[in-house]
Amino acid sequence: MDKIKVGILGATGTVGQRFVQLLQDHPWFEITALAASKASAGRPYGEVCRWKVSAEMPSAVRDMMVEECAPGLDCELVFSALPGEVAGPIEENLAIAGYFVSSNAKNHRLDPDVPLLIPEVNPDHIQIIEHQRRQRSWERGFIVTSPNCSVTPLALALKPLQDSFGLTTVMVTTMQAISGAGYPGLPSWDILGNIIPYIRGEEEKVEAESLKLLGRLEANEFQSAPIAISAQCNRVNTVEGHLEAVSVRLGRKKGTTPPTTEAVVEALRSFTALPQELELPSAPRQPIVVREEIDRPQPRYDCDQGGGMAVVVGRVRECPVLDYKFMVLGHNTIRGAAGGSILNAELLVAKGYLSA
Repeated sequence: MDKIKVGILGATGTVGQRFVQLLQDHPWFEITALAASKASAGRPYGEVCRWKVSAEMPSAVRDMMVEECAPGLDCELVFSALPGEVAGPIEENLAIAGYFVSSNAKNHRLDPDVPLLIPEVNPDHIQIIEHQRRQRSWERGFIVTSPNCSVTPLALALKPLQDSFGLTTVMVTTMQAISGAGYPGLPSWDILGNIIPYIRGEEEKVEAESLKLLGRLEANEFQSAPIAISAQCNRVNTVEGHLEAVSVRLGRKKGTTPPTTEAVVEALRSFTALPQELELPSAPRQPIVVREEIDRPQPRYDCDQGGGMAVVVGRVRECPVLDYKFMVLGHNTIRGAAGGSILNAELLVAKGYLSA
């Protein structure tokens, strides 16, 4: 098929750079527009972008002129890596103008007519797009969002447990990499040799977004999952990869025993979903990788599994307070940000919401 023209909003930032890296040579998408702030607009991308991705800046974008984040971009689909301070109205204006918006920003995630999407978890939620268009009188455009970077690995790990056994209670403590704060991030004085036990708004996002993702869409309304989720979020001195300690109580009738550890591990390890069935380009063959070693997963060694699109689970064991506990790791700027939004767009193509 002909490639779909795509633009990147916030293209000079760290997540915007991930979009550029992941979209080069994509079989379905072609970058035809790069957009950023007014200060960067009208200048070549290679001149205004302080490239922070380890791979080289793709030559195809180096001389591309940066534009403002407004209608007039030469593309059909825009990936938004904009900061929350400005993303909301910009994304809405583009959707009004007929663009398809796949957003990584926080602004519209909990809107009652906007799908918050992880294709392995809740692909059916895209059905609300037509309702969104009617509600907002948008003839062609729409907005689809991806979740917070710490929510993605958590929801992916919870989904097979919810499907296989049911879930009633989740306790999660996150250890989040400094890249999650964007560039330049945190002052070195604050983070070197330190852990910061607070990330503004993060705990609320983990709790609310997880319930929407694991919930149901009924009659054009999202029904939150009936799960109690308690989150504590910490910034730690690692560069990439959010590591999370999770304890769960599984759903079961009173008086019955929980499933075995082997059954829990098998539910995680054998989990596949619609993106794998459709063989979407960015979908990892194995979305959840289970490690058997007693001291894994670790961000340094495991966050690039599946090209950064798989989550890694380890230390699955019984919990003396709830039922089971485990560690889960996800690459925060790939699966938890740019890669997740690209996978969302691939699902939309496969389901006929986007076409060249």
